[in-house]
Order: sequence, then C-alpha cells, then structure tokens
Amino acid sequence: MQSQQPNVNFIWDILDKVLHLTFKRNELGDVLFPFIVLRRMDCILAPYNDAVNKAYLMYKDKLATDKLHPILRKAAHNNNFYNTSNFTLDTLLDDAQNIDINFRMYLNGFSHEIQEIFNYFQLDKTVQKLNRHGLLYRLIEEICKLDLSPEAVDNHDMGSFFEEIIRLANESSNETAGEHFTPRDAIRLMSTILFEPDKEQLAQDGIIRTIFDPTCGTGGMVNVGRNYILEEVCKDTPKPTIKTYGQELNEVAFAIAKSEALITGSEADNIRLGNSLTQDRFEGKRFHYMMANPPYGITWKVEQEYVLNESLNPNGRFTAGTPRVSDGQLLFLQHMISKMESTGSKIGVVTNGSPLFSSDTGETNIRRWIIENDWLDCVIALPKDLFYNTGIATYIWILSNKKSEQRRGKIQLIDATSFCTPSMKNLGSKRNDIREEHIRQVLKLYMDYQENEFCKIYPNMFFGAYELTIEQPQRKDGKVVTKVGKIQADSKKRDTETVPLDCDIQKYFTEEVLPNIDPESWIDYTKTRVTYAINFTSYFHKEAERESVKILSDRIIGRDAETNMTRQEMIQHLLDEIFAD
Repeated sequence: MQSQQPNVNFIWDILDKVLHLTFKRNELGDVLFPFIVLRRMDCILAPYNDAVNKAYLMYKDKLATDKLHPILRKAAHNNNFYNTSNFTLDTLLDDAQNIDINFRMYLNGFSHEIQEIFNYFQLDKTVQKLNRHGLLYRLIEEICKLDLSPEAVDNHDMGSFFEEIIRLANESSNETAGEHFTPRDAIRLMSTILFEPDKEQLAQDGIIRTIFDPTCGTGGMVNVGRNYILEEVCKDTPKPTIKTYGQELNEVAFAIAKSEALITGSEADNIRLGNSLTQDRFEGKRFHYMMANPPYGITWKVEQEYVLNESLNPNGRFTAGTPRVSDGQLLFLQHMISKMESTGSKIGVVTNGSPLFSSDTGETNIRRWIIENDWLDCVIALPKDLFYNTGIATYIWILSNKKSEQRRGKIQLIDATSFCTPSMKNLGSKRNDIREEHIRQVLKLYMDYQENEFCKIYPNMFFGAYELTIEQPQRKDGKVVTKVGKIQADSKKRDTETVPLDCDIQKYFTEEVLPNIDPESWIDYTKTRVTYAINFTSYFHKEAERESVKILSDRIIGRDAETNMTRQEMIQHLLDEIFAD
C-alpha cells in the first residue's frame, strides 16, 4: 500500500459530530493531540500485541521493571513503546458500558515514558470531561476510523499530518498560538537562508547534521528545517542524516513535540523538558544548526539568581553580559552561541527590535561580543503583522562562526518588510503571509551579496561607537573651582557624546563640542564605553528621515528659545526617540 497523508478535514468532522457543544474551538488541540498519538501508537503496535502480552505474562513476576522493559521492547519489534493491556482502541469499542474503566486500563498498559507524556497532556482532565458528557466512546469511535498504520501512513507523511494538525489547532487558538507556534512561512524563510547556501556540503554521501531549538514549543522549527533539507535542498541528491533536538519549558507543548518524535520514528530522547536558561538538558552538546523564536519581552526574574551566578563563571554561557531583567532574548542567543560546533555552525533566531539597538549596558555588551567575534552574518527585517500574537517589527538574525571569506568582517542587512501578501484570513495579529516568491527574493538578496534598495552591507566597526562623557567645570563667581589643584566637574552639566569608532576623538571634541560649551571642559576617558547598536530602520529610509527633519523643524520653530538645546539638537533628539521606538 502506498503511503498517503490523511486528510485533516476529519478534525472538523469530529468537532461537528462529537465535541462542538462541550469543548470550545480553542480547546480542539488539547482534546485531539493525545488521541491522535494514541491511534498512531495503537496502529503501530497492532501486529505485536500478542507477543508483548505473552512476554509480559511470562516475565512480569520474575523480573524487575528495568530488566523487563528491554524484553517487552524487543517483543514490540524494537519500538520505543509497548502496551501490556488486553485492549486496543478498536477492542475498547466492544464494551460501551465500561468504556471509562477499560480505557484507563488501556492507558496504564503503556510503557512508563508514554504514560509520562499523557500526564503532560493532562489527558486525565480531558477524559473526565468527555465522560461527564458521555463522549469518550464516540470520540474513540471516530478516531478509530483513521488508519494510521505505518503501511498506510509512513513516518514522513505522519510527521506532515501531525504538523498540519498542530497548525490548525494553534490557529483555532490564536490568542495563545504565538506562545508555542511560529508561522510556517517565517520558519521556511529562515530555513531557506540557513540551508540553501550549504547545499553542496549537505549533498555529500554520509553526511550527518544536527538541528537544535532551545525553545522548541511543539517542535515546528526543527521539523520544518529537517524537512526543508530532505525535501528541497537535497531533493535530487544523496540525503544527509538529520537529527533534531529540542528543549521546551511548557509541559503540553513538550508533550506534543515528544509525541511527534515517537510516532514518526525519530529519537524521542532528543526532545527534553526544562528551562534552557537554568536547566541545560544538552550540556556539553554542540550542534551544526540552531533555530529559535525565544519569547519577546518576557521577564527572566525567576531565573535571575542562577543566570547572574553563571555570568560570573569565565566558562559560563552569560559572561558577555546580561540584558534587562524584563527581556531575556539575548540570554537565549548566548545559550545558542555556546553550543556552536568548532568546525562550523549556523544560527537563525527571531527577535523583536529591542535586542538590536537597546542602550542597556548589558545588551550593548552582548552585541559588542557578538559583532567583535564576527559571528553576526545577516539581519533580515520581516514584514509586520506576521505573527499570531504580535504585530510589532521582528527580525531574523543569521549567525555563523565560519563565515565565507566574502562575508568576514561584515554584516548584511536585508529589508524584507515589503515582501509579503495580505492573508486570506486574519488569525490573531497575523495579517500578512510570506509566499514562496518572497522567500526567493530574500534568498537572492542574501546570495548576491550586493548593495541595493533592499540590501546594505557594512563593516562590523560601522555599528560601534564610543560613548564619551563630557565634563564641564564648576564655576563660582565666574572662576573655575579647583580642589587640590584639580578642576571640579559640575555634575549637573555632565553630558555624553556618541562618536564612530573610526573617529578622531580629540579632533571631534575640539571642533564640534568645545565651541558650544565651557572652554575649560574635558573628556573623562575613564568613563568612556564602547557601544554597538543596529538602528536598522535608519539605514533604509534616509529620504523619510530627511522629510521628518523638515517636518519637525517646521513644528519647533520659535520653540528653541524655551530650551538649552539648539534647533538641530532638538531635531536630532526627537529623531533618536522616533527610531529608538
């Protein structure tokens, strides 16, 4: 029998026939995910149930659980799971009167790891509700109409089927979809930029590559990434072995990701539960590719003590600095950088604008560390209204510790904000879609590596600056105040100036600053710090910036007398605020 991906329309049939009066549409995934997993496992184990039951009865009173487990696995044709009960989903339907008791016996017959997954699904809570409304039998009856045997649906098609169900369920729950679900068009764009340039290496015989996501949610990023390599990059060439890994904090999302690994024949142990910041479940492990969409603007106060302690460890992950406690995006990025292979790794990570240009000392120190190590390869500005739970500006960072010679010492910026089409149907905040033609446009910009309207290329140093502290002297009756022969600074007049790294600081101070302040002023070099920021918008909209200057200038004519700032300083101050926002 030829494998074929099942039609996901059965979801709506089940909703209409069984669930619609009892469960809300946004609860669809909570109900269906565990039952689809059960059906797949049930179909996989069907040919081996008799052998498992026979082995179980023979050895259950003679061997400890750890000794019995490998025997039962072998009886189940070396699957990672088995069921020792006398039931299958189909035979449960033979006794409608006792469906509740028998179903629980069926669940308890699964191997320990599977029972753990169903606990994370909170299946018991769902079953109780189904039973209260007399729906458990009817749901199992509908699920049993699906033939999910490996002969009917191979691992690849099962993975695609499960991914499609995840997508539909998350879209039905769009108020929370963004927490664990990144739109597939955004992942596909990231996959294209990460993997297409490596086509030649990936197509070599015997290649093994790893993909890791430290905030994997339901596993979509690594699975889309793996499939993109196998189905598109290496469509007509030898296919590499792709191993996927993920860590997730949310128990339900973890259960979904781990279930998919189990029912598609992947290594389920590569999906692990825990907080990546405080419980690195892959400590010491390195990966060829990493992909992530860490949470935006989420506090890491709970993890603060642990993170700050690790930041003091010279061999720790966070030695470059720690961001504001209100936003942990750059902590996850440092975590990923710590897992780069010395032979070469690439990272794709989605952030909002803040990690690019926030003036927070910790964040600018992290950017400096990344850029001065020449890891940042490209930043792509995405269209707005692309994600389910936010319409704000978002960016893909591409990092590599093995840049090509052409790219070394430089950072490419791609403005893809206009590369989208309005969605056929709005889903939460998602109102735009990136289509295949847009992805190809971005890939061409990335690969051509030539400046134009949508692409800018700058040396690393371009994004760095000295932040100078300018001190003015205290004066009393017009005279400079000194103490022990040293001029005393007037802290009320202290100011800062930001100048490019390649600037002649003293010349700039003498010619541009000193004529406008007290002639006895000086630079306090002990307070100088090097900052790095990528003010993305300003590099692509010079015309808009000039127009803004004109508009602002018109508006503040006559107001400059009310402030100590010159008119141009006021304009620049307002522009800085605009672009910082």
